[in-house]
Order: sequence, then structure tokens, then C-alpha cells
Amino acid sequence: MPTPKQMEKLAKTMVNPPAKESPRGPQDPMPEEYWRSVLNDVPADAKPVARSAAPRLSDLPQHVLRVSCRRCERIVEIQKADAVRLYGQHAIWKEVGQRLLNNTCQSRTGRYEEDGCWPAFEPV
Repeated sequence: MPTPKQMEKLAKTMVNPPAKESPRGPQDPMPEEYWRSVLNDVPADAKPVARSAAPRLSDLPQHVLRVSCRRCERIVEIQKADAVRLYGQHAIWKEVGQRLLNNTCQSRTGRYEEDGCWPAFEPV
């Protein structure tokens, strides 16, 4: 174990040297890294990326869309043209499938946590 004198001497050698650069003032220009980070930053009111990355009805190549329930094993199929007519071409496929199952759900218990179908999206 080092003595207190040795520890003080070691601490003095480990101290970082003082910065040679003077601090920036309000009139000084901002560094390029600052502006790059400001321009690349996502605003707080921006929509989440995951939601926009979800496939929309207009992006799907299939003509018949199928969603099944993992709970009651029911299958609902709809033509893409009908889904676009009912929900719009920019509707998200997972939301449309969930809505289709919920509209005809037969598994109602009365409890919010247990009600509804559990969708499984299948390619046709």
C-alpha cells in the first residue's frame, strides 16, 4: 500500500494538463460539429420512424390480403382493391388487418385485456 505522500505525488502526475485553448465567447463562430449535429437531429414533434416504415396498402404486391387470428383460428381475406376503397391507399396494413378481425370478433369476454383477436399476417 502506498504512503499518503506517494499517493499525492501519483495524483499530481495523473492530473490532465490545463487546456491551452481559451473558452469560446458569444461572438465566436460555432464549430462545424455543432451545426452538423443540429442539422442531423430529429425534431421532438417528428413522427416515429417505425410507424412510417410499416407497409401500406399501396406498397403490398399481393391482390388478396389475408389475416388470421391466433386465438380463434378465424381467417379473413379481402381484396387489395376493396381494402384501398374502404380504408384508403395510405392505410397501414397491420392496422387494417386488426380492424378487420375486430369488426367480426367472436371471442368477447367483457374484459379489455382479453377481448379481441390476435392477428397473424400471412402472405397469400
